[in-house]
Amino acid sequence: MTTLPRPELALSADEARRIALRAQGLLGAPDRRAGVRGVLRHLGAVQLDTISVLARSHELVPYARLGAVGRKTVESAYWKDAHAFEYWSHAACLLPVEEWPHFAFRRRAYRDRPHWNHQLPDGAYEQVIGQLRAEGPLTATELGGAKRTSDWWDWSGAKVAVERALMYGEVVCVERRGWKRVYDLAERAIPGVLLHDELDDAECLRRLVRLAGESLGVGTRADIADYHRLKAEQVDAVIADSGLVPVTVEGWGRPAWADPVAVATPPRGRHRTTLLSPFDSLIWDRARTERIFGFTHRLEAYVPRPKRVYGYFAMPVLAGGRLVGRVDPAREGDTLVARQVALEGPRAVPAVASALVHAASWVGVMDIRVERVDSPELRDALVREVPRAMVAALR
Repeated sequence: MTTLPRPELALSADEARRIALRAQGLLGAPDRRAGVRGVLRHLGAVQLDTISVLARSHELVPYARLGAVGRKTVESAYWKDAHAFEYWSHAACLLPVEEWPHFAFRRRAYRDRPHWNHQLPDGAYEQVIGQLRAEGPLTATELGGAKRTSDWWDWSGAKVAVERALMYGEVVCVERRGWKRVYDLAERAIPGVLLHDELDDAECLRRLVRLAGESLGVGTRADIADYHRLKAEQVDAVIADSGLVPVTVEGWGRPAWADPVAVATPPRGRHRTTLLSPFDSLIWDRARTERIFGFTHRLEAYVPRPKRVYGYFAMPVLAGGRLVGRVDPAREGDTLVARQVALEGPRAVPAVASALVHAASWVGVMDIRVERVDSPELRDALVREVPRAMVAALR
């Protein structure tokens, strides 16, 4: 008897959007008992970045999902007791420590890499490893200096060596001190049962493809590859054995795969209203964001000021499962300043006001000042709505 191929599940664009929101922890009740560590494990990766406006991106990600979790609590959850490690995933990311074995393929690739941007001075690598072994956790400065000159790219020999050791997996970052990495030997920082590179590339890739699919809920090959920055051919080689199921999504125009658990249970629950970091994994893939939300967003921090459209660190506003606006925030003493606001229409006003009030409360400022609104006719409405949102937040 011939077995017919199972037809692919067809999802509407709205179903795909809601599945993606739930997979990212932004639809339904937050898991406060699991806390920040639960957010990290649920997402699989939290991107790091040096920019700090209201807070750094790795703090904004759990805030968007849990609400006003203390910032010291966030830092402790990531770095205390070896619950996470920093490595190259989507970009420089915090990753759940149990995924250490599944990045063996990348560590091997770095060890086999023939060319690097910085030359490694003779003896520097051995010096750094020996110093960490003898003295314990140290910053690059304590290892002999982070840079040779004030130029950010002009690394010292010690910095080149310790970063190379981090990419090889011999060294890990065990905490951040004033945003400086504190390095220690992996043999001391990573639990012994996880400290190995025994998994072959195919097993590593299968795991990361499955994790990406679970974290996205549903995605194209490009979406899944981008999550941990895999190559298309790496995804193609393992996706059939990853446990993800093929689906079609209305309007996507390309094949997609989904987490079977996600598509088996209709997504329901309360939507978060919040400011999002531009590096949040819900929106870090700009093409996917446009496809799912019909929302074009670009980080303009590195764009010359005269060419910026939405501002230095414009943060999308999520409300009702939609992206309804953007806020470019700043802090001036006890005031949160909305330097520039873009609204997707009058109905976005209450949501943006609420997001501003909750963000201000989280970072401990008392006042909110709205400056420029891209639709001038909505500025007065937003200014009037902010005090109402403050009163509602106190109830």
